[in-house]
Amino acid sequence: MSHDAEHVAEDATPQDADAPATPHLDFAGTTPYEDYVQADVLTHLQHLRSDDPGEMVFLVTTQVMELWFTVIVHEWETAGGALAQDDVPTAVAALKRSVRELQALNDSWRPLAQLTPAQFNSYRSALGEGSGFQSAMYRRMEFLLGEKSASMLVPHRGAPRVYAELEKALHQPSLYDEVLRLLARRGHGVPRAVLDRDVSQRYVPSPEVEAVWTELYAGDESGELARLGEALTDVAELIWRWRNDHLVATRRAMGAKTGTGGSAGVAWLEKRAQKNVFPELWTARSHV
Repeated sequence: MSHDAEHVAEDATPQDADAPATPHLDFAGTTPYEDYVQADVLTHLQHLRSDDPGEMVFLVTTQVMELWFTVIVHEWETAGGALAQDDVPTAVAALKRSVRELQALNDSWRPLAQLTPAQFNSYRSALGEGSGFQSAMYRRMEFLLGEKSASMLVPHRGAPRVYAELEKALHQPSLYDEVLRLLARRGHGVPRAVLDRDVSQRYVPSPEVEAVWTELYAGDESGELARLGEALTDVAELIWRWRNDHLVATRRAMGAKTGTGGSAGVAWLEKRAQKNVFPELWTARSHV
């Protein structure tokens, strides 16, 4: 064997079994990671409209929020579908995942929570008429929570696909509607007027539904329906925190000025923060 051949043979000696494996580095096209995550698409969606360095964090944080909205809608639609099939464990699992996702969503306010009025004003004009209440995916979240309003479809008339998705969601049962239908199938006294209501309208609290939750909470706390109620309450609490964190961040950045997109700004957010979703889950606790 020649000297060169001996050298090649030495280089070809297998690596020590304890040595770390070398990752694959050479791919014919894009990396499998890129194919799956689409990171190149995500990291090139930031089209800034001002020269202010703070606009980047505002834009990226807002985009991150939209991604969390998408995941949470998926979880709640999964939960609603499972409840319609009387599959409470699958519904509770999806709700519990959404709780962790809501916590991450709420933490998204942290990069924006310390904005001073001067910092926000330095790029606020770049938003133009843009406002968070125009978010179609957030509107789907609200619809799933029972906060229905046909007027909120109007901003999306110029986007046929988005409008169709929102219109479909408007006329579908909310997550809470599916819960109440499940309770009725399990023999609890949910009134027919609630079960047959127009689901495209905002949910109105019912004394009879409150009595159902009171009965469930006064009974076996480890029961399947009581645990479903607690999972829903965890969701409702984090929605309340989301609204309040939004209110505080807005109040800090712009005070009582009119909001972007012509909204009432802080005054509108204050009104929203006072509302609880799944209302009877909260009022029933006074009677247990």
